[in-house]
Amino acid sequence: MKRLLLAAAAAVGLAAVPAQAQDYPNKPVTMIVPFAAGGPTDIIARLVAESMSRTLGQQVIIENVAGAGGTTGSTRASQAAADGYTIMMGHMGTHGAAPGLYKNLKYNPSTDFSPIGLAAGTPIIIVAKKAFPADDLKGFMAHVKANNDKITQAHAGVGSVSFTTCMLLTAQLGVKATAVAYTGTGPALNDLVGGQVDYMCDQIPSVVAQIRAGSVKAIAIALDARSPALPNLPTTKEAGLPEFQVSAWNAVFAPKNLPAPIQAKLADALSKALDDDKVKARLLDLGAVIPQGDGRGPDALAKLVKSEVERWGPILKAVAQ
Repeated sequence: MKRLLLAAAAAVGLAAVPAQAQDYPNKPVTMIVPFAAGGPTDIIARLVAESMSRTLGQQVIIENVAGAGGTTGSTRASQAAADGYTIMMGHMGTHGAAPGLYKNLKYNPSTDFSPIGLAAGTPIIIVAKKAFPADDLKGFMAHVKANNDKITQAHAGVGSVSFTTCMLLTAQLGVKATAVAYTGTGPALNDLVGGQVDYMCDQIPSVVAQIRAGSVKAIAIALDARSPALPNLPTTKEAGLPEFQVSAWNAVFAPKNLPAPIQAKLADALSKALDDDKVKARLLDLGAVIPQGDGRGPDALAKLVKSEVERWGPILKAVAQ
């Protein structure tokens, strides 16, 4: 009798997963953004969340949990229940560079999350305050090198994309600018617009509006081809620093052990968001690169995370020495 009861209990447990997935979602879903509101990851998260809400039939609510270069919010997301009601928008910093920067990181990007899908690729732009004395990359490099002890560089926290990419830039320039940390790109960019800091490196969605408005000075985009969103902005390749080529990415994750049917529903909702005409138009206007086909799904994201951790670890260790 005891064996029969155990077998029945196990059968009920196995049947619960499909039932849970069938009913999912029956309440709002929280999407953690591990940075302050207004930054590039936050912008992309809000764009896709609105469309995902319509597909899922439940609101996807953005919750900003800033701190420690995005690792505070990422840790919280990794420790949430694997029921599909807590997901997160991570990026190159939180799921690629963080292991190379934090010795006591409380999560493993490759094993502590269920990948949902890639949301958008985001080229990096070097931007300076409006009163910066140089207008192009060669002048920028000369000024930074000549004023190494005075230059200030803003970033969204250790481990963030703005920190990681500018860390690489200063290493290639052979300088050590004074890094000023903020709780997110939004606050950092506000001070750059206000002239309190000299320059920063960040993803194109967060700076394209300020560049177009003339609130900040765009120096170069870290690509080998110009962006359609800013066709007049030279690339680092053509402007004199071809070795500085870097583009970030943003992606949706859930805690590990997420039931496969729920993972599939979330991946489908994200994919539909990226195909939504309004979302697509807005992302392209911001300069983002939208992944296509199999390149946006869970399997592709899992491979990307693994390759990014392997890529950034040696780079960051070498730069930090």
